[in-house]
Amino acid sequence: MEVCIDSVESAIAAEKGGATRLELCCNLFEGGTTPSLGMLQVVKASCKLPVFVLIRPRGGDFLYSDYDVKVMRHDIQILKAHGADGFVLGALTSDGSVDVVLCNELLDLCRPLPTTFHRAFDMSEDPLAAMEIIIQLGFTRILTSGQEASALEGAPTIKKLVETAHDRITIMPGGGINERNLARILKETNAHEFHCSARSSHPSQMQFKKSSVAMGGSMRLPEFMVKYADSGMIQRMKEITEKR
Repeated sequence: MEVCIDSVESAIAAEKGGATRLELCCNLFEGGTTPSLGMLQVVKASCKLPVFVLIRPRGGDFLYSDYDVKVMRHDIQILKAHGADGFVLGALTSDGSVDVVLCNELLDLCRPLPTTFHRAFDMSEDPLAAMEIIIQLGFTRILTSGQEASALEGAPTIKKLVETAHDRITIMPGGGINERNLARILKETNAHEFHCSARSSHPSQMQFKKSSVAMGGSMRLPEFMVKYADSGMIQRMKEITEKR
């Protein structure tokens, strides 16, 4: 059970609930971007779970510029030197294929740490062909919603990937997984790992609230609401997996 987190509070809650691994990122509203070094250091000091760090310099597509690549290289080197237990990354070419050259370069920097190819996979043109390339590159696992909006909708594709992989790589469903659909997703896909955020909303502790100002663009989350991983929800999801 991998829990995606963007705060120290969520890391602590995930460990308390029984998660087995963390994916650390920031900006979950954009699908996640690379967290700060400070965040990694405090998370590592606050819990004992393995921490896989997302390498994604910006939101948007997975076709990266030379400047993006420079940032990614530096981030891997710095975060690896300060205790990252693994990395989550991926890149595509303009035609929707896996960017073999860039992924090879980034994997060389990550080794010997394990690596997950993230949901850039879900934006690839041919999932089966992409999986074969990712296996050849040497990634440890693929995070995927089965190229659909959620892992539940993509369950048939995820099942096909699991069957075709033949244990050559771990296929990890992720995307909209919660305690209501987890059992069904695991049953329909035959997956042995899954990825979730398991978050609940908490009111801001601010007493003074200026509702006319927001720290974002036209698409934004409520300013005075904070989301953290929910240890109770994680515990219930862990119990579901133990009943398999």
